[in-house]
Amino acid sequence: MSDVMFGLLAETFLHPGSGQSDGAIDLKVAREAVTGYPYIPGSAVKGALRAAMCDGDSAGQVDAAFGHVDGAGSVLVSDARLLLLPVRSLTRAYFWLTCPLILERLRRDLERAGLKGGDASLPPVDRGKALTRITGRIFLEDRLFEAVKPALPDAIVEVIGRLIADHGARGRLRDQLCIISDDDFRWFAENALPVQARNVLDSDTKASNNLWYEESLPPDTLLYMTLTARGSADETGRTTVAGFVEGQKFLQVGGNETVGQGWVRAGRYPQSAPEDVR
Repeated sequence: MSDVMFGLLAETFLHPGSGQSDGAIDLKVAREAVTGYPYIPGSAVKGALRAAMCDGDSAGQVDAAFGHVDGAGSVLVSDARLLLLPVRSLTRAYFWLTCPLILERLRRDLERAGLKGGDASLPPVDRGKALTRITGRIFLEDRLFEAVKPALPDAIVEVIGRLIADHGARGRLRDQLCIISDDDFRWFAENALPVQARNVLDSDTKASNNLWYEESLPPDTLLYMTLTARGSADETGRTTVAGFVEGQKFLQVGGNETVGQGWVRAGRYPQSAPEDVR
């Protein structure tokens, strides 16, 4: 039986913290050491799932699925990997950026999970170039890109669309998807994330007691993660967790829960492409 994959569409800002500062930014998001891509560690995803299930009707099955002091659980929870990064543009409100390396990873993750990903082959993309439906010049942040042919492959739009649970967001994917080179994407992943100022005020004088800056992933960021049954373990735990996620639809992941951050809409990867992506 295949693994279960979920797309996680950010409904609010996400702060999967790294616990480290970097120059002017006090709290950076977690990033892969080699690529610099933001991600949500599997431990954070697992903790969020466990906490959500403990609050629901499935509390009795939590230890069996996620483990306890005397033994490991039956479910393996992957990192939530970045798939689409919203980046502002002068051409339109924003583009969903991705790159060949990320799409290659998605194809390999789908194969490992035993899921059908279709033919999502991609031609090389040079620096300063972009594959998108728009022709001519494209401005991303303060950088200029040139749209090139061939146009955006339909198969890639279909595969990504299967991970977007919201009908409206899925419907505009084709017009907003933009594929740039791996090197260009890394620049945006490291430099184009929102930075928010937060403060602690004195209750009497309202003077600042602690001003700090946090980096976040913006709303409409798309990530994905997989659930796998551990070794020879029974698949009941994975089925239970997957069913819970499908039933909830919304999960809170990462920090800053009390200020409304961390909400994602979860959508299970189906075997067939939704018609509104074609």
